[in-house]
Order: sequence, then C-alpha cells, then structure tokens
Amino acid sequence: MTAVDYKIAGATPEQQEAVDMLVKQFLLTDSRLGEIIKEFRRRMEDGLAHDGRVVRMFPSYVTRRPTGSEAGSYYAIDLGGTNLRVLKVTLDGAGGVTTEHQKFSLTEEAKTKTLFDFIAQSIETFLDDRNLRPTGQDEPISMGFTFSYPVQQTSINSGILSQWTKGLNVPGCVGRDVVRLLQDALLRLGLRVKISALVNDTVGTLLSAAYKNPAAQMGIIFGTGTNAAYYENIDNIGKWNGPRPESGEMVVNMEWGAFDSNDFAFLPFTQHDIKLDRKSINPRKQAYEKMISGMYLGEIARNVILWLADQRLMFGGCSSEVLNAMWSIDTSYLSNALEDTSEDLDEIKCIIEKTLSIAETTLVDRKIFRLIAALVGERAARLSAIGVVATLGKRPELLKKAVHIGIDGSMYEFWPNFDKMLSDTVSHFLAPEQFANVSFGLAKDGSGVGAAIIAMLASQE
Repeated sequence: MTAVDYKIAGATPEQQEAVDMLVKQFLLTDSRLGEIIKEFRRRMEDGLAHDGRVVRMFPSYVTRRPTGSEAGSYYAIDLGGTNLRVLKVTLDGAGGVTTEHQKFSLTEEAKTKTLFDFIAQSIETFLDDRNLRPTGQDEPISMGFTFSYPVQQTSINSGILSQWTKGLNVPGCVGRDVVRLLQDALLRLGLRVKISALVNDTVGTLLSAAYKNPAAQMGIIFGTGTNAAYYENIDNIGKWNGPRPESGEMVVNMEWGAFDSNDFAFLPFTQHDIKLDRKSINPRKQAYEKMISGMYLGEIARNVILWLADQRLMFGGCSSEVLNAMWSIDTSYLSNALEDTSEDLDEIKCIIEKTLSIAETTLVDRKIFRLIAALVGERAARLSAIGVVATLGKRPELLKKAVHIGIDGSMYEFWPNFDKMLSDTVSHFLAPEQFANVSFGLAKDGSGVGAAIIAMLASQE
C-alpha cells in the first residue's frame, strides 16, 4: 500500500484522520517485522530445547522423506474442526496422487461427548460402502490419523492431547493418548483397522508436498487457523532424548499459532485485537493465529467498523443487530470486498446493507469498508511471512539449494494477493541469491494425503 491507497476521496477530515490512525496501526515496517522475527527465532530455539514452551516445537517422529516413487493405496482419517474425512489415497509412483474420500459433519454430540466413537463409525461406513472391510483372514488396514489439535507425540502412532481448540471440548481426553482412544473405539466395532501414524495437519501437508517435490522443507497451513512444520537437524532438537534417526533429521510440528500468547509484547496488538482476544473462547492463547487466520480477520474488521460507527464516522453512527453480534462478518466478506472494482462498489453495498442490515450507506462508507479489509489482510500476510523467514533462517544451509514450501488453506488459496504479499515480504529478509532458491506452492488437501503417506512410511518400518 502507498499513501495514495488510503486517501479516501470525499471523506471528511475526521474520517480521514481516523483512517490515517488505522493505517499507522496496521501497516508494519520492515524494521518492525525484523524485531518480531528475532523474537520468533528465540522462541523457536526455546521450544526446541525445552518442553512446555509457548512455541511448542513438538517432535513428530517422522524421520524419513518420501521418494516420490512409492506406489499403492493407503488410508487416512482427517479430523478438522467441523468435518471428518475418511480417505483412500492412491500413489501412482511418479509424484501423482488420486484420492477417494467421504466427508462426515461432526455432530454437537461428537464435539462434546462421543468423538472417537463417531470417528470409528465413520470409518466403518466408508469401508462397508466400498466393500473394503477386512475379514478375519485379512491383514488389518493401516491408517494415518490427521489430528489438527495440539498433542505431545510419544511415538509415530501415539500422542498425548495437550488441549482442545477449534470448538471441540470432549471431556476426559486431555492428558490421554488420542490414538489409544480411537483404537479402543475401533475395537468396540470389531474393525480390523490399525492406526499406524498420528499426524498433525501441517506435518501431513509437508509430506504431501515432499512426495511431489523432493525439495520440500516446510509445510504450512494458512486457513481458518495456522501452523507450520519443517525438517530440522536432529542435533538442533535439544529436548529429543530418543534414538538418533538414520536420516539425521526429524519433522518438527511448530504449533506457531501460540507465538507471543503469554506476553503480548512483540506482535502489533491494537485495541481491536485486544477486544477480540478478550471476548474469545481462549483469551491470551493463540495470539499469532488470531492476527493472521481466516477465523478471526472478519471479527477484527467488525471491531474496527464499530469503533468508527461509535464515533459517527461510518454509517452515520448507526449499527444493526447483525453487526453488533460477534463473528457476524465472515472473512469471505472482506476478500469479496477487495475484489469489488465497480464504480459504486456495488458488491460492498450489498454486503453492508443486505447481509449486515445497515439501512443505508454512502460511497465513502463503502470505500472505508474496503480499506479496512485491505489493512487487515495486508497485516495478516506480512505477519505470516515472519514465521516463514524465522524458520528458513533456522537452517540457512538449506538456502544454498532449492527449497520448496507447501502451503494449504483458504487464506493462501483465496485471499486476493495473499500469496504475493507473503512472498514479497519474505524476499525483503533474505539475500537475493537465497530467495531465488525459494518456491511456494499450493498443497491442496495436503493434510489427508500426507497422513496416508506417513502411514505408508510407518508400515514400511
């Protein structure tokens, strides 16, 4: 953004003064980002050395890379916040993948009481519908389990749940092995299925990318939430006390969404971020995630809009029952607003007047709405880059050759220019010859495919 981009034609002096304040709060200089990167690296080092730190840096027990030549059919379960998918993944041996999957919507009972029985029943439905259920004479089916919640892994196929996130809250699970809980549920149904790998979604994204591109070193989710995984030299994982893997490296699940959660000292918090955090279901947790992820950007924008409306600087000081409700602005409204290039900003007019039930808007109102979307999105993309830069800087020797970063998630895929803003910001902090070796690519459906690949690698071992 340049100074011209945030000058609102037709705005009153008071409106422009408020806009200028927002620009100052949301647009971050490279100098400010550089300070955050240094702290991010420090937190990474702390997490690699000790358990229980803010950036958890969980060892994943994944120590191998796919060659891209593996072939065959493998199975996976991918558990998200609202849906469960059961997949059959066929590797064609040339880096290509085809998938067959079935989606199951999590019921409220599953989210709060019967999650693991629900998963087992869904697996049973998938296998029975396709006549794939093993009989007593068959080998058990080996499955990878993508579990997108914080766990302290204790082996490739076991992990202790640290906490629930994303709206799940099943009693009696925190502090227990989630694979054991699922295996017991499968046993109750008499299903010959073995969970051979427990996989975080970012670890799966990395392995999926690595199957297609041997240069893959990082897997990242920029979607409803955010996290990353990368290959780390085993000698750099000070808290690792297991056997040294033959490869000399291990994938680390960073759980980077928690960065700065305890201190609130380094990220650029505004009053609008503080309000969101205070009223969220997990205050003072996932601070980094709340600034860059699709689940939260609409709510940040809503807080900004209400702040302006309260000063009679938008909508003539009016609001609505819809706008007053938390989470009423979906992040997709903001990305749609950025794509509205009509003279009267007709799409934005529809969003505000029809969807948010504001009786009447001016063109200046609509321009300010669009600017808020741009500011929230640009800050998210540039802050997203600091995690990438800090992680690449952790292993600078890799930047002497090609490094590929596989990324999944709606923010990266659908937010206008998110990929370009991310890449441009990363380029500011790497030497030109280093950045020339870095490539980014969409790892669509990486978590589920990656879980099947890891199950395949685990079963080979």
